[in-house]
Amino acid sequence: MTEQPPVWMTRAFSRPRLAGYLRASDGDPGRAERLYWWNVEASAALYGPLHCLEISLRNALHERLRDAYGRPDWWHAAPLNDAGRRLTREAGRISRRRRPGPVPPDHVVAELNFGFWVSLLSKGGRGGQYDRQLWVPVLHRAFPHYSGRRDELHGTLDALRLLRNRVMHHEPIHHRDLVHDHRMIYRVLGWISTEAAKEIQVLDRFPAVLEHRAATCGGGRSPRF
Repeated sequence: MTEQPPVWMTRAFSRPRLAGYLRASDGDPGRAERLYWWNVEASAALYGPLHCLEISLRNALHERLRDAYGRPDWWHAAPLNDAGRRLTREAGRISRRRRPGPVPPDHVVAELNFGFWVSLLSKGGRGGQYDRQLWVPVLHRAFPHYSGRRDELHGTLDALRLLRNRVMHHEPIHHRDLVHDHRMIYRVLGWISTEAAKEIQVLDRFPAVLEHRAATCGGGRSPRF
């Protein structure tokens, strides 16, 4: 087989990084190169839906907690576990470094990562702290179109958190069941807001990228990102 990935690509992205794509392409260097570019294209196309999911989730949870505790900095009153308190303190420190003076609560909210918000839907540690003190009285209201179990919702969101992290950290996603992942993004969005899910999906180009995977990896179509 004479076709090889360009030398610049190996130097820029490293041989170990490209090795996984080579294995997934049965040792065909040209196909591995095209799979790499398709993975970038797919990740770029998923950025928009994941962006909307993360922002919608955090705002929905923040609004319910703000209302429940009667203050925009609800983390000072809510029964957060040790990890939650540590993350909110760190978000406050980052916000203060960026802006002198009092820190608006919205800045702290924006600094809290997706993992923090997903963790609020977990059991919350020994004794089900979050289940009893956050989910049952407050956070189930953030999902007006959901009627399932908290642990099932958390499992779905945690899987999407892993997908989000792989996309944001430029890791392979081509091996995942991306049809399922994409469907679950919109299912969760719909549990928060059916209108938002419908409007966001109109802008989504990921289905077209997924449809063209075989043509892209086979050399019949050039990826675009």
